[in-house]
Amino acid sequence: MAHLYEHLRSGRLQNACALHATVAIVLLTGGCRKVQEPKTVVDFWAMGAEGERALPLIEAFEAAHPAIDVRVQQVPWNAAHEKLLTAFAGNSLPDVCQLGNTWIAEFEALGALADLTDRVTASEAAGLIDPDDFFPGVWQGNVIGGRIRGLPWYVDTRLLFVRTDLLKQAGHADLPRTWNEWMQAMRDVQAIQAAGSYAMLAPTNEFETPIILGMQAGSAMLRDDGRYGDFGGAEFKRAFEFYVNIFREGLAPKDSNSMISNVAQEFERGTFAFYVTGPWNVQGFRDRLSPRLEGKWTTCPWPSPDDSWPGVAIAGGSSLVLFENSSDERRREASWQLLEFLAQPRQQVSFTLCTGNLPPGAKAWEQSGMRNDPLFAGFYEQLQNVRPVPPAPEWEHIVTGELVKRADAAINGRQTVDEALAELDQRVDEILEKRRWILDRQARLQQ
Repeated sequence: MAHLYEHLRSGRLQNACALHATVAIVLLTGGCRKVQEPKTVVDFWAMGAEGERALPLIEAFEAAHPAIDVRVQQVPWNAAHEKLLTAFAGNSLPDVCQLGNTWIAEFEALGALADLTDRVTASEAAGLIDPDDFFPGVWQGNVIGGRIRGLPWYVDTRLLFVRTDLLKQAGHADLPRTWNEWMQAMRDVQAIQAAGSYAMLAPTNEFETPIILGMQAGSAMLRDDGRYGDFGGAEFKRAFEFYVNIFREGLAPKDSNSMISNVAQEFERGTFAFYVTGPWNVQGFRDRLSPRLEGKWTTCPWPSPDDSWPGVAIAGGSSLVLFENSSDERRREASWQLLEFLAQPRQQVSFTLCTGNLPPGAKAWEQSGMRNDPLFAGFYEQLQNVRPVPPAPEWEHIVTGELVKRADAAINGRQTVDEALAELDQRVDEILEKRRWILDRQARLQQ
């Protein structure tokens, strides 16, 4: 099935997806006529473009399960979180839902997610779902308190896009593997850059880079079971100083991502040699960069602060969950069958062809041919060393609302590193006040 991935590279996603789903329907149904019986309805909320592009997979599932009718509702990402919380308050959540990985802890804390542990164990025994096939860091993001709360649907992570020709011009034939090598490579590239160009682009309004560096330095970022911030600890401080120094040395512009109108164009011009980004830009760069740049850029897993390469990165992406909102066992069983179907390697391949998203399991990487693609190989290597963010419901508020502000203050010299991290911990402790109250109350009740 390796040839299927050629459709991704040529941009024929929808046709490839429809073809693959049609093949799946034939294989799964064996040409049998539909069973005439009352159908069990499963409500499925999918976010963003995935809601539309997953429809061929839903059709394949319904063909294989003629007694089940899946109703798909497409929810825009920018409205999804509020809509889910409103539905929870109104006891009107769907049966099945796509959740961003950072939301799983929040909805688990609300008691909204079904425990899938026993179902996964039975499915593994039946040879349908293999937890060991999923990238460990991605799978772990769905496990809270030792219980499985979701199944990975697709993954993403960030790494470095690199102009290897500029690195070679600066005297570096190999990609950097340590922070020291990376910093020296950036300094050497900067030394040959024209005025107005930089060694690196890492938009200052994106929290991922300092968080990834903090993970690599060994910081948990939250302490005491997520009760308090620990950004001022020695590990995160080391990473934060490294991050801030990139800007203070003039190796990266102090700009947000909105300040650069055409990133691919600037990458081709050589305005920067390193760019922190994700898999969604691989095909975009392939489409936009001129042929003269072929073979002169690549994707590079993160350098690490020591010799343990690659450095860890964030396990991002989305998972599929069941909500605890139905007492109808037949409906719950039908909902699980949909999750079980979508989580298998064949469907992971189909979903990759439909969306261009990275599959969460190693078998799908092999079957789709993605592992052999030179620009996705870096992502496959990076996914061997990813880790979920701390499972605190307040995490997104912490990093998007507070970390980014304090990083900007330190980068632009309004605060020292120590001042920025002290204020960050203070704000984080205020955000986590309710969490401390809940955890302490639970501890007292268990005594």
